Amino acid sequence: MPQVVRSRIAVLHGAHPAAPLPRSFRSLADREAVEVLHRAARVLVASLPVLTDRLVEALYAQEPGYRAAIDSDRAEVWQEVHHSLRHNVGSLIQPREFREAAHRTSRWIGEIRAGQGVPLDAVLHAFRMGGAMVWQDLVDETARRDPDDVRLLVHVAADVWNFVDEHCGIVADAYRQAERRLSWRRENQQRLMVAALLDGTARIADLCEAAAMLGLPEQGRYAVLAVASAPRGPQQQGPARPPLNLPAALSPGEGLSTAPGDGLSAAPGEGLSTAPGVPPGPAPLWHTGPDAEFAILRLTGEAGDPGELHAIADALDAPAGTRAGIGSPVDGLAALGDARRLAETALRACPASGGTVVLDEHLPDALVVSSPALGSALADRVLGPLDRLDPSDRDVILETLTAWLDADGSAQRAGTRLYCHRNTVLNRLRRFEQLTGRCLTRPRDAVEVSLALAARRLLGA
Repeated sequence: MPQVVRSRIAVLHGAHPAAPLPRSFRSLADREAVEVLHRAARVLVASLPVLTDRLVEALYAQEPGYRAAIDSDRAEVWQEVHHSLRHNVGSLIQPREFREAAHRTSRWIGEIRAGQGVPLDAVLHAFRMGGAMVWQDLVDETARRDPDDVRLLVHVAADVWNFVDEHCGIVADAYRQAERRLSWRRENQQRLMVAALLDGTARIADLCEAAAMLGLPEQGRYAVLAVASAPRGPQQQGPARPPLNLPAALSPGEGLSTAPGDGLSAAPGEGLSTAPGVPPGPAPLWHTGPDAEFAILRLTGEAGDPGELHAIADALDAPAGTRAGIGSPVDGLAALGDARRLAETALRACPASGGTVVLDEHLPDALVVSSPALGSALADRVLGPLDRLDPSDRDVILETLTAWLDADGSAQRAGTRLYCHRNTVLNRLRRFEQLTGRCLTRPRDAVEVSLALAARRLLGA
């Protein structure tokens, strides 16, 4: 017998109302067609288990997206298909009684399949396969009972297929809503997990789950990058997300992107680009703190080799005034709390004017900012006598002292940097020694002076 099934190729993007089966008939042919449809549908209701078996087998053979679900729990899929067929075929006979139940079933299937990760196209294909199988069985049953009645089904074909399309729209809408909820829940779990790791409050028992959730090795090597923007106006609250030009090793990856302000994203803001010269590597995970942005950096270089952190620091390109601190490497996710504190220390050691500080290269400065009270006391003790001078004289001596220390004690190089003669440098250093009672050739005094200058520069002491 010729097939009466029509090909359905349109892809639905949402639910839309379908015309119900006619209650006021346009002609005698319409009335007879509905009666023929009802007779055939009642036979299908009586043989639903067999129809369910056939549809499940067809799904397994023709729809790859359903195979894993059927292999995992065939009985559950069978019950789902049977439940849907019972309500949908029942709707052909008694639309008022079964319509809402059929809608609820389709919504439930869409939510379940979204949670299982079955592709939406596979779910819609399954619904259309079910519609095609039901329609063909209606045609076959009508032909078996009275071949002449098959022509009457043409009068209700559009209504039946509109019904199928309506349910495809319902299941698609439910699937997308469930997908959004699952995505939000997954991102929220990731955000909370990253916060716990950086706070050092994650439980040891949760580290394996955290590693799987975030796509990070539990025993990998990590460092934390802390970023803070330049001071902003009083109307702007919270940390800023400066548009960083990150090296390729820190370029955004897949799977961890959220809307701005959610606190977890693959990049700290818009305008992100990749700097050349650094090999690609794992993307960082960003987290918003109260005063700074933090990024978990997975390190892939050899342990003890500072080159990787240097490459990251050299490739960072942020707007003027942005401060960045990179903490020392740590081993394992369990140590990320320590890595964050080290990054915060590096950030505090960063000049107020901006720049990038790698903690391992600025440990004396880190000592000062780690104990601000002691750093201020040291600055007052060592440099306090200079405060009795005229501010311009004091600043000249401090500038000369800093240049001399930066030049490794070379008056010649310090003079070149300051555009003055080396003897001028030496005279200013002798004056400092006279005012403070310090001897710059004595190692202990030289260390105290260096730390005191760092405290005044970093703490404003």
